[in-house]
Amino acid sequence: MNWDVFITCAVTGAGDTTGKSDKVPVTPKQIADSALEAAKAGAAVVHIHVRDPRTGKGTRDVELYAEVVDRIRSSNTDVVLNLTAGMGGDMVLGGDEKVLPLDEIGTDMVGATERLEHVTRLLPEICTLDCGTMNFSSGGDYIMVNTPSVLRAMAKQVQKLGVRAELEVFDMGHLVMVKDLIAEGLLDDPIMIQLCMGIAYGAPD
Repeated sequence: MNWDVFITCAVTGAGDTTGKSDKVPVTPKQIADSALEAAKAGAAVVHIHVRDPRTGKGTRDVELYAEVVDRIRSSNTDVVLNLTAGMGGDMVLGGDEKVLPLDEIGTDMVGATERLEHVTRLLPEICTLDCGTMNFSSGGDYIMVNTPSVLRAMAKQVQKLGVRAELEVFDMGHLVMVKDLIAEGLLDDPIMIQLCMGIAYGAPD
């Protein structure tokens, strides 16, 4: 086991972080500048989500990712880029009694290829794979949906791109999915697992 320690900085985080603090960067320039500041302070990896500059809410807009990545790369700063691929799997039910149709405002569900569009175009060193489905309280009453078939499709595409998958494990059962992906040859060594603990309805601290 490798016991070397390195620091990853999630510059904006997911969910409604902008609603909790006005210090969270929102525009591509702010996000890139914050990532570079983190690198200069000692972070080896910066984990990037982008946000709609008008609303501050998370978005999958590829052009916003492209601007952030270009700003970081053009600075010639020695830092590893880790782009989230977790968005596009958010499902909000229509209500407690009438669950369908789904809530259109909170639901953002797309297929494996579209979830990886920014990764395919920008080829970061790392991107995330959320390794299971769970109730997710951060930012609202929604279900984080990552079915085994979608995860297999995403893992296969990430492997083909030569991007390293960071496996996000929010609960112990998600490790079963990780083991399956390894057994099926869809992940290359060394395996990178992040234990995302302390999130409500997932693994406790």
